[in-house]
Amino acid sequence: MKVYHGSHTQITEIDLSKCEPQRDFGQGFYVTKFRRQAEFWAFRKGLRAHTEGVITEFDFDENIYDHGKFKVLSFENYNDEWFDFVIKNREARKPAHDYDMVEGPVADDKIQRRLQRFLTGKITREQFFVELKHPEPSHQICFCTVSSLQMLRVTDYKVIINIEDIGEKVIEALVVDFEKSEKDASELFYSSDTFTKLSDHSSRFFDKPWQEIYEILKTEKKL
Repeated sequence: MKVYHGSHTQITEIDLSKCEPQRDFGQGFYVTKFRRQAEFWAFRKGLRAHTEGVITEFDFDENIYDHGKFKVLSFENYNDEWFDFVIKNREARKPAHDYDMVEGPVADDKIQRRLQRFLTGKITREQFFVELKHPEPSHQICFCTVSSLQMLRVTDYKVIINIEDIGEKVIEALVVDFEKSEKDASELFYSSDTFTKLSDHSSRFFDKPWQEIYEILKTEKKL
């Protein structure tokens, strides 16, 4: 099966000690079977690092499920067991389980906010699941041990463009074409509906050539 990891850099070597702790399934290397989900994370991490995002593609050997050597945990959907496991890992100061690999749905931004509301006593477990009606499909696999990483093999990677690159070109064009200061050009661009749409990864607006985005901005602002 093809799985994907979104980051600000190509993954050539995995060091579990550098992976963030207190994640959904604990400290480990995370991938997803949904390329679009990995693209979102690559885009987001690229913005934070002021660089392009990168999708690294892997072949995942699904024999891990039948391999007696590995201890694997899988969640089919959001349920009480998933909830308890995520809470345990997010609160843990040290490893909270001994699984080699854990698979299941993601606590995305919206769900994380609900988890935080639960952890601070603002909602009950029952209210959490009521608010979780009709979640978008999501998927993640966490490789928690060095031995489990042998089931992954890098096959490809793709750079995801950073919207800051587009922004720089658009702002420069505004300065040249309309003799605006860089400050005024920046304010015009970043306050526009065009930029809002560009920032929405799901719109795929950033796939357009920057020149086309520039023309759309000019139309919006009646320049």
